[in-house]
Amino acid sequence: MIFKKKNIEVEQEFDVNATLENDKEAGGALRTFTGKTGVIISGLLLVLALFAVYVNSLINIQEIYRNGIFLTFILVLTFLLYPATKKSSRTKITVVDYIWAIFGFAGGAYILINYSNIHSVKLSEPTTIDYIFAAITLIVLLEVSRRTIGLFIPILSIFALFFALYGPWFPGIFGHAGFSFERLLYRLYMTTEGIFGMTFSIATTYIVIFILFGAFLNASGATRLFNDLALALAGQRRGGPAQVAVLSSALTGMLSGSAVANVATTGTFTIPLMKSIGLKPRFAAAVEATASTGGMIMPPIMGAAAFIMAGFLGVGYNVIVLAAIIPAVLYYSALIIAIDIEAKKQGLKGISKDNIPDVMDVIKKRGVLILPIIVVIVTLLTGFTALFAGFAGIGACIVASWIASFIEKDKSSAIGIKSMVAALIEGARGSIQVAVACATVGIIIAVITMTGLGSTLAYNIIQISGNNLAIILILIMITSIILSMGLPSTALYIVVAVAAAPALIEAGVNPIAAHFFVFWFGALSNITPPVALASYTAAGIAKADAMETSWTAVKLCLPGFLLPFMIVYNPALVMQTSATGFDAVLEVAFAFTTSILGVFALSTAVFNFFKVEFTWLERIPMIAAAILLIIPELITSAVGLVIIIVIMTIHLARAKKLVAQTN
Repeated sequence: MIFKKKNIEVEQEFDVNATLENDKEAGGALRTFTGKTGVIISGLLLVLALFAVYVNSLINIQEIYRNGIFLTFILVLTFLLYPATKKSSRTKITVVDYIWAIFGFAGGAYILINYSNIHSVKLSEPTTIDYIFAAITLIVLLEVSRRTIGLFIPILSIFALFFALYGPWFPGIFGHAGFSFERLLYRLYMTTEGIFGMTFSIATTYIVIFILFGAFLNASGATRLFNDLALALAGQRRGGPAQVAVLSSALTGMLSGSAVANVATTGTFTIPLMKSIGLKPRFAAAVEATASTGGMIMPPIMGAAAFIMAGFLGVGYNVIVLAAIIPAVLYYSALIIAIDIEAKKQGLKGISKDNIPDVMDVIKKRGVLILPIIVVIVTLLTGFTALFAGFAGIGACIVASWIASFIEKDKSSAIGIKSMVAALIEGARGSIQVAVACATVGIIIAVITMTGLGSTLAYNIIQISGNNLAIILILIMITSIILSMGLPSTALYIVVAVAAAPALIEAGVNPIAAHFFVFWFGALSNITPPVALASYTAAGIAKADAMETSWTAVKLCLPGFLLPFMIVYNPALVMQTSATGFDAVLEVAFAFTTSILGVFALSTAVFNFFKVEFTWLERIPMIAAAILLIIPELITSAVGLVIIIVIMTIHLARAKKLVAQTN
């Protein structure tokens, strides 16, 4: 990190021939290569990126063939880039890896060559050789999943396979007739309802294009703009570096949508800044972890979950983006309030003006780099497809980088051919983990569909709870957090969407609110002990105790744990209302206003401070006010508002008296 007068920035390097850094979510380091091996692997990544651009723009290719080619690339590249274990070589590809890669290539190539033959000539009656290649591909996919996203999804997938095969062995409500091994292989490998299903189709279209958009936006210098802009806007405020962390992580989260990657990217910049003004290491790490976790629910990308959510719900992508705006604002507002309260308690100040870049100077020099995000949002809101918006955003990145380079008189910052190739390679590399997750989870989705497990779970959760919505929500909250622990954003959303969301919808919850509820708690698993990957990553940077950091993050994010309940009870927060026209605007505005007041009440009560420490007679009514403001009724909201006004009036008067006595 380099500190300069009027500017603070972080130096980063990108090497095209070395697939660079630690894999942020699986926990293992990717291999790095030099020489011919590096060139070949970079070449394969480049071809994959160009293929994704080509099939999503210039030609209309049948879904199974697009997915099959993409999966073949992914299976081969994973064994070249991801070591088998933490002890495996990070610079050499082993013979075993090459054997796995050959099997992966064979499995992908076989379905490409024989798909038409299986369905038109064999009339969907596969032969033994078809089943053999299906089994090989599934085994390879499970190993690929283990290397890229850890053990949980492969174990869950294997359990799903056993559940489908041995249904009669399972007790009670979980028992079913069972399926033959041949039928299961056919469904998973030879149709578009298994590993080549909807989730993988979304990965090979919308997700990969937006990952490429993120890579181009990063290449344009937008990440540095976000850091400098956050520093300029919030650096001098009370507890400024913590506010910078929130803003920077929110902006960066719009691109990555990965809590752990966000921590690793922005945390190296923000955590030392927070510690420099006196914040405790565990609190600095907790701030970064909670702020980065919010990136997963930050529109427009939401960790690629937005695309899959739109597919599951059968609505336009722009509907999901609009729905995410108010929850994201509420989440980050709660964080800023909590941080400000903590800064007041500790008497902390901001960063010296000499070390803060000028806002107008930042905007004049590089403000144009926000243009691509504006282009994406505008194209989505005006009715264009997500694919069009992604391509428009990529084009805007290139144009904006050239405009910024002209303004700064620095041609090296413009995206030329070399930078374009680097962005394509980085985008292709970034798509591997997401694509693997989407393909592997296809096994689980297929089994749930075949066995009717989703409907069974939904029905029984409702029965166990006595059809009490509050109990259902608590059960689904716990389920979503447990199922999501250690998973990247795309995988965790798919798992909770198929396993937990149906119960909420069955209970009468608005479908969009239900999916936001389960995804939100899935995202919060990143800071929830015992498997709190974002908290642990931030603790490592801050040199703080990991478990203490996790619990501090949970406390800091307590209003964030309340927000999903607010969404369910008041779907207007996700733009779901039965009203129309101006009445709908009023309903959404009312919901937002009462929610922000509830967030304020809960934050001050949790941190037990505003001007001075609360007494219990002040703290308990503030908690009650927060709960009343959750309920979307005019009377309860009015009562909650009156309580806040009365308690804050008493508190401010008491604080003024204490200050006078001190002086």
